[in-house]
Amino acid sequence: MKLEINDKEAIVEILAARYFADQGWKWISLRRDVDRIYKSFEELEDQYNAYPYMSKDWYVENSASKNIHLCSKWDELKTFVDFLKAYSEDFDFLVSNNDRKMFCIATSDGQITDTQKRAITEARNLKCNVFVFKANVPDELDFELLQVGGGY
Repeated sequence: MKLEINDKEAIVEILAARYFADQGWKWISLRRDVDRIYKSFEELEDQYNAYPYMSKDWYVENSASKNIHLCSKWDELKTFVDFLKAYSEDFDFLVSNNDRKMFCIATSDGQITDTQKRAITEARNLKCNVFVFKANVPDELDFELLQVGGGY
């Protein structure tokens, strides 16, 4: 069976997620979960506005959503959200290893677009590492369809 581009992308995403889990890294898929980061940011801002006697940093550090945005300070979270609004579509994953944020581009061909190159430059300006997870996925996969007896 010939694989479509989106099939290959899904396979690479699965392999990358498995690799991160095997390494013990925290990670989220920016393709699927970036809206959760935005929602978490808005909720923290609303909490602070409702109860401003606690610092914004306290809300970020003690938030239940800390495992989503991986930030500890308000300024860090604000900068991070602004960055994601501009460049989240250029990365596939946000990964954390020992409290260091990294962005990952997952690919089956190793190609980096011009917009991704700009996003990489901006991520490095934020002192975030960027890496490319390249997995060789064949153009075609073999399979067998086995029939199990039964029925009428």
